Amino acid sequence: MEAATEDKTSIHIRRVYKAPVAAVYAAWTDPEQMKHWMGPSDAFGESEVTMDVRVGGRYRIVMHAPNGETHRVGGEYREVVPNKRLVYTWAWESTPERESLVTLEFKPSGEGTELVLAHQRFADQEARDKHREGWDGCLGRLDRFISHISHISHISH
Repeated sequence: MEAATEDKTSIHIRRVYKAPVAAVYAAWTDPEQMKHWMGPSDAFGESEVTMDVRVGGRYRIVMHAPNGETHRVGGEYREVVPNKRLVYTWAWESTPERESLVTLEFKPSGEGTELVLAHQRFADQEARDKHREGWDGCLGRLDRFISHISHISHISH
């Protein structure tokens, strides 16, 4: 299902989703969709998401942990190729000097979409490991969200 290769400062994750590329890309670029799945576990509920998806545009995500803490992350889009590739910076508001880089590639794969996520330039191995766990949770939630959306669209047609 997934392959992971990493060094001390980067993560690479591959996932295949049972949905067309445009649907998976939209889940990453539409704040109304992203708010439902962006967070490391279902216990986080909905996130607050704002985004201006264009080169030089910015995004901000506020995740609400079950213990009441809020986790705020944001950055700037560096590359936007609709339905193919997104590249953006990633920095927690609590540690803005620790800016890392996320690259997403969306590729057709049979009836679905292969998503390749690379998150690079972590400050250290601990930060990398925490983000790997967070991304695994987010991508699992994304899978459930996309399955739910495609189920609804089949019903409405």
